[in-house]
Amino acid sequence: MATLILVRHGRSTANTAGVLAGWTPGVFLDERGAAQAAALPGRLADVPVAAVVSSPLERCLQTMQPLLDARPGLELQSDERIGECHYGDWSGRKLAELADEPLMEVVQRHPSAAAFPGGESMRAMQARAVDAVREWNARIDAAHGEDAAYVMCSHGDIIKSLVADALGMHLDLFQRIHVEPCSVTAIRYTRTRPFLLRLGDTGDFGSLAPRGNGGGNDGGGTAIVGGGAGAP
Repeated sequence: MATLILVRHGRSTANTAGVLAGWTPGVFLDERGAAQAAALPGRLADVPVAAVVSSPLERCLQTMQPLLDARPGLELQSDERIGECHYGDWSGRKLAELADEPLMEVVQRHPSAAAFPGGESMRAMQARAVDAVREWNARIDAAHGEDAAYVMCSHGDIIKSLVADALGMHLDLFQRIHVEPCSVTAIRYTRTRPFLLRLGDTGDFGSLAPRGNGGGNDGGGTAIVGGGAGAP
C-alpha cells in the first residue's frame, strides 16, 4: 500500500506564545515557520509525491503552499479528520496555566481516558485520524498504485497518535513520541502491517541540545500538549 509522509505544520504564532491553539482561527506561521515551509520542497525533492492532503487550519495550509508552488501539478485536498484535536474550553489558553489543571495529569499519563471540556476525547481524535489515513491509503493505491507516496500535513497530537497506531502502541503511550514543527514522519503501509520509516525528521539536531529548563520533553517528564515550538 501507499507510503504516507506526515508533515507537522511549521512553527506557529501560538507555538511561540505558548498557547494551545486547537481550532482557534487566525493562527499562522511565524517567521521561522515560514522559512521551515519554504525549505520543505527541497527536502522532498527526490520523492515523487502523488497527492497532498492537509488539515484545513491556516498553519497547515501555509506550510503546504511552497510545496504546491514547486509542483504545479499537485492539487491540495483538505480533510477535517486530520485537523487539530478539539481542545474545547482549553483552546486559546496558555500551556503554563493548563499545567495546573487536574485533567493535565490524565492527558499525560492516561490519555485514552482524557476528554477535553467542551471538546473531544483523545480516543476520538485518534480514531478519526486513523480512519482518514486508511481511507486515503485506499484512494492513493487505487489512483496511483501501491508504490505511491503522498503528503499529509497535520498537527503534533494527530501525528503522534498515528505513529502510535502504526507501531501497535496503546494510546496511553503516545506522549512518549515527539515531533518538531515541520518535521517529516514517514509510514509505509502494507497489506499486513505498517512500517515506521522516519520519525520527526527535521534534518536539524539543534533540538537535542540541553535547554536547561527541565521542562517539556527535555527531561521534566511532561509532554507538550499540541506539540511544542521545537528548537529555539
